[in-house]
Amino acid sequence: MSDQRLTARGEATRQRIIDVATREFAEYGIAGARIERVVAAARTNKAQLYGYFGSKDGLFDAIFSGSLERIMDVVPIDATDLAGWAVRLYDEYLERPDLIRLATWARLERRPTGHLVADADRVDAGKLEAIAQAQAAGLVRAGEPFDVMAVVIAMSMAWSPVSNVYAATADEAAEEHERRRAFLHDSVRRAVAP
Repeated sequence: MSDQRLTARGEATRQRIIDVATREFAEYGIAGARIERVVAAARTNKAQLYGYFGSKDGLFDAIFSGSLERIMDVVPIDATDLAGWAVRLYDEYLERPDLIRLATWARLERRPTGHLVADADRVDAGKLEAIAQAQAAGLVRAGEPFDVMAVVIAMSMAWSPVSNVYAATADEAAEEHERRRAFLHDSVRRAVAP
């Protein structure tokens, strides 16, 4: 077998592990996730999983880091339209509820206070700079850029899978989602208006 085929097979196995473990961690959290279930569903073994990720924590770290990167790539901030950004976040939570659940488990089991990730791993510098520039241009209300970002994200999560009030799903009526999107857009627009 060629090295290229071995590499492709190895990458396919690694991706299966990530896909299965994402669902496992999203459902059960870090403490409740079971490596035995992951390797069985991914059709691999513990040695291979640990070879790729080092440990259960290493596996969670890889998945969580990937989920943060996905949100950055799929839902990039537009500080000139924070209301639109909030709506795009709402849609991403409908599309990938596992991503917001992973963040919630990280908050519950790893970092109950302060920033969700360690300062060295934070990926919000670009967002904060974009908000500061929009503030300087008079497009966004004055205040700490981090606080503005935090409020917009919190508003976008109002109907997310971790909502304390109501968790929306993608299979609800399209009209219901449109109503929420319009309300969210208007509410965020008003909240961040200068």
